[in-house]
Amino acid sequence: MKVTRFLVLILLGCSFAACLAAQELDPSELLKPLSTDWPTYNGDYSGRRFSLLKQINLDNVGSITLAWAFQTHGHSLQSMPIEVGGIMYISAGNEIWAVDARNGRQVWHFTRPGAPVGGSNKGVAMWRDRLYMTTPDDQLLCVDARNGKMLWQIQIDDPTFKAFGAVAPLVVRDHIIVGTSGDTADLPGFLESVDPMTGKIQWRWDVMPEKSDTVAWNSWPHDTNVSTRGGGMTWITGTYDPELNLLYWGTGNPHPVENGEARIGANLYTCSIVALNPDTGKLVWYFQSSPHDTHDWDTVMTPVLFDGAFQGKPRKMLAQANKNGLFFVLDRTDGKALISEAFVPANWVEGYDARGQPIPRQDKDPQPDGVLVSGGVGTNWQAPSYDPETGLFYVNSRETMGVFYLTMPGKSAEGWAGRDFFLRSKSMLKAIDVKTGKTRWTADTEGRGGQSGILSTAGHLVFTADMSQNLVALDASTGKTLWHMYPGGSFGTGPMTYQLDGRQYVVFLDDSVAYAFALPWRPAATQSAHQSLSPGTLHAKSNP
Repeated sequence: MKVTRFLVLILLGCSFAACLAAQELDPSELLKPLSTDWPTYNGDYSGRRFSLLKQINLDNVGSITLAWAFQTHGHSLQSMPIEVGGIMYISAGNEIWAVDARNGRQVWHFTRPGAPVGGSNKGVAMWRDRLYMTTPDDQLLCVDARNGKMLWQIQIDDPTFKAFGAVAPLVVRDHIIVGTSGDTADLPGFLESVDPMTGKIQWRWDVMPEKSDTVAWNSWPHDTNVSTRGGGMTWITGTYDPELNLLYWGTGNPHPVENGEARIGANLYTCSIVALNPDTGKLVWYFQSSPHDTHDWDTVMTPVLFDGAFQGKPRKMLAQANKNGLFFVLDRTDGKALISEAFVPANWVEGYDARGQPIPRQDKDPQPDGVLVSGGVGTNWQAPSYDPETGLFYVNSRETMGVFYLTMPGKSAEGWAGRDFFLRSKSMLKAIDVKTGKTRWTADTEGRGGQSGILSTAGHLVFTADMSQNLVALDASTGKTLWHMYPGGSFGTGPMTYQLDGRQYVVFLDDSVAYAFALPWRPAATQSAHQSLSPGTLHAKSNP
């Protein structure tokens, strides 16, 4: 018996040592298709959030059960965990937890010295044996992935002016790409590339244009200083095409918010998808999804990359479902629109220009006595997913009707110069055909929770959470609910998946807990493959 226990301890020690040794990620690994790990915010550079894993599939998903749970004790998690070599990294505000991804046991816990507990961010990035994270006071931290020791920190922007960190950084070779957040004061948005060893700034791209950029410069008035404080925050992680060597990122809304009088013009490069050279930060092309935005409709949603035929020709494409209620498919080599189509009712659009950019109706700008607008919050920052096997783009969406008020008119407006109140909202998951922009099917739900991100897999499944905060798995072709579970909290990010020792796990972060689900080693014969549905669970319907 003593020998057996000794051998078990040796095996456990070897396994733990192997986990520690595995806490390293070569940047070249990010070039590979998403496989057994989940090494970056969206799984891979494409932003598809599509996994080739299929041990959990259409036929057996009803049998998945809780494999482990990890409690962070009181933190409301909005981060996307990553998993590399058997270790999962979960972040919140000024903290990181390293967790054994086989059993949910804590390996180490980092708390930033002297920083307040609390706050949130969207996750960490990994470069070799280092982790990178933004904080509520807009610092970028570098932490040793092997032991949780902080190596350095730098200030990204000034928290005195309400700047804060939220974005999960993106690693591109020897560049750590990071954006910034802040919607209270009139701050200008930007992206920076940071040296992973030293924290030295390699380049900076500003959303507010320089005078030499004539077209963009002339999209702002210059009789005030509004063009120096015009917003355009970069607070959700972008995507990257290694073949074209282009970085794709979405920018936020212009400032002052909901007041267009103070900033006549298109207000470039706010509310835009931009393509940058990751080595220099130089702009290659842009597409503005909400020119002269007056409704707080950021364009930070994930720009999803995929290849395929469009109207008989091979294309490198980029798709985005936007907060303004419009769905775009672009040629990602030059930003030319292939599809510009509303995926929810949107009465603010007058038409589209030659580039496929929407032309807003001026009578739908906020007014002191209010104006009715549909299309807002068509979706939000939580990540969509694209399944190349079905050709469908999955997005959690809302059909809304709201009243937009102008509360601070005139050229001197600052900060939040308007307010909006929604009179009606209907939530659903939509599956959009990327070749047509038309909705193939919808899965309606009722509830008062927030939207969540999405994961699709080669098991022909879509994982997400509904508006009643049920965790759900759907048939990727029809939207039929195949499994659900109510953990009792609030789900504010997206699920992810990985495989270890031949076992696939699907992970959801709910309130302060990470839940990992898997097929049981010995599935009970009495366990039903399809559980009964509770109120609020998704119900699907097909569109002709």
